[in-house]
Amino acid sequence: MIYDELLSLLSQDAVVVATVISTKGSVPREVGAKMLITCDRCIDTIGGGAGEAKVIAQAKEVLQTGEKRRIEIDLTGSPKRQTEGVCGGWMEILLERWQGDAAIVIAQQIIAELKLGRSLTLVTPFGDGHPYLLKEKGKRKKEKDSVAFIEVLEPVPILLIVGAGHVGEQLAKVAHLVGFQIAVQDDRPEWANSERYPQAAFIYSNIEQALEAFSNHLSLHVALVTRGYRYDLDALTALLNRDLPCAYIGMIGSERRVMQVYEQTKLMGISEDKLKSIYAPIGLDIGALTPAEIAVSIGAELIMLRRGGTGRSLSASLRNPK
Repeated sequence: MIYDELLSLLSQDAVVVATVISTKGSVPREVGAKMLITCDRCIDTIGGGAGEAKVIAQAKEVLQTGEKRRIEIDLTGSPKRQTEGVCGGWMEILLERWQGDAAIVIAQQIIAELKLGRSLTLVTPFGDGHPYLLKEKGKRKKEKDSVAFIEVLEPVPILLIVGAGHVGEQLAKVAHLVGFQIAVQDDRPEWANSERYPQAAFIYSNIEQALEAFSNHLSLHVALVTRGYRYDLDALTALLNRDLPCAYIGMIGSERRVMQVYEQTKLMGISEDKLKSIYAPIGLDIGALTPAEIAVSIGAELIMLRRGGTGRSLSASLRNPK
């Protein structure tokens, strides 16, 4: 999480937070994307290339002066003016220096709330004034969008991997890489441990324990990659009876195995509507065979659902124009 990085850097010196605050057309990053710049380090990205180089250079000046800046990055590739790329769009970046005890306190509050699974609203005035958090959700003090950048910060999505076998081990690597906080559940300590799962922030021996820990988390994703039918059934029953619906439930297995689990859950009183929300067999159809390939296909499905993608090949529209 970028705010963990921010807090760590603030304990050493000032940090410029570069935030994408507006976009138009085709651009490499979305509104709210952030990059951290210090005198000798850059963390994350707002898109790379000449545009990012421009942001970094001006951020170094903001580090010295403390004066906020709003930078336009032209990616239209127009031959009539100097541009920073040819993606076809336009971005606006806000540079804000964070420094001192007040900034550390805000970063700590953000981290604490997000780790509890709560969303919160951060307001960054364009003029005088430092970033602050809204005390009551939905209230904006006196600021409007024209004088401040107002963003809702969402909790880091959690992926609970049920089943600590070969696929689970590879999935933890992939999902952690694309921004998920990892939790693992398995009743075998020789499989579910921090040595095999260094990415896991949480390891649980039973599904009830895991669901209790995340009972209030709004962005719980679950991948059922267990070693057998009985474990699928136990976990799925508990997940579908959760008071707060999961953001995603995917289950590994052949169509036959999936249908057997479904039939058993129906006999236990689980409605068909709930079963329709499950992604099973799990992952996108990319012809995956090995545990690592299967993990990539699951990771791709998680990204697709999180970002609103289609799973369609990006080259399809050029290869098969209408």
